[in-house]
Amino acid sequence: MQLFTAELRASIPRLRSQENVPLDERIVHAKFFFPTGDRTWFVTEGEDEDVNFRMLGFVTGFEDEWGYSSLNELGSVSAHGLNVERDIFFEPHKFADLINSFRKRTGYMKLMHGFLSMRFYNKIAFDRRRKS
Repeated sequence: MQLFTAELRASIPRLRSQENVPLDERIVHAKFFFPTGDRTWFVTEGEDEDVNFRMLGFVTGFEDEWGYSSLNELGSVSAHGLNVERDIFFEPHKFADLINSFRKRTGYMKLMHGFLSMRFYNKIAFDRRRKS
């Protein structure tokens, strides 16, 4: 699958074009994700920069934050033969609506991941105490 198409590139507004639009009102035009991780990139703006495409958007994962990324960065993420993918079924949405829906769907997974991590680390601590 092609990570980025010419059609998608043309549909994304230029950087700083939504500067006066409140964050919640900005339109997200593309979604990228890493299949085995908890990283998702929601792109609101972007433009060509030398031989790269620089994007502004919201990233969820270890920490949720607005920031810049680039097509080269996304293309270089790889683990165990898996790479960042583009959600080919994604339709543009207002950020506030999209992120609320996304958090409802993924909240349970993050909660379970946290619970399982907590159980794993508690077991390690318990085993260490038993050995000493």
